[in-house]
Amino acid sequence: MRLNDATPQEGSKHRPRRVGRGIAAGQGASCGFGMRGQKSRSGRPTRPGFEGGQIPLYRRLPKLKHFPLVNRSSYTIINVDDLSSLAANTEVTLTSLIKAGIVTANNGPLKVLGDGDVSVPLTVRAAAFTAAARAKIEAAKGTCELLGANSSTSK
Repeated sequence: MRLNDATPQEGSKHRPRRVGRGIAAGQGASCGFGMRGQKSRSGRPTRPGFEGGQIPLYRRLPKLKHFPLVNRSSYTIINVDDLSSLAANTEVTLTSLIKAGIVTANNGPLKVLGDGDVSVPLTVRAAAFTAAARAKIEAAKGTCELLGANSSTSK
């Protein structure tokens, strides 16, 4: 059997409705769409999902709770206060923090938050810094080096 041999079952195909051809044809005058209203007008079907001007369901749902962001980026976060226990001029990376036991899990690239204070100069290499964290590290004569988020090993 070939594709061109395939034919529809007997009786499954109906002739198209010929509307607007007079009352003898059975679909004269209003053509089966009734007298008045939006559904009787020319070009009549509304678009899929239209709810009469009310915000449609596909636009309402993402505003509700429990709709997570698509492709959400997750970071291994650490506060500046946790870095204050390190020795001066230490190079701080995600792997060095895991070896030191300050960070216990690798939840993605490293992000430094600005809670607390640091008094020793450090060279911090991370994927992201908050403005407060960057200011506190640089105020302590340290440096902040921005790594690409994809360059560090993520989970």
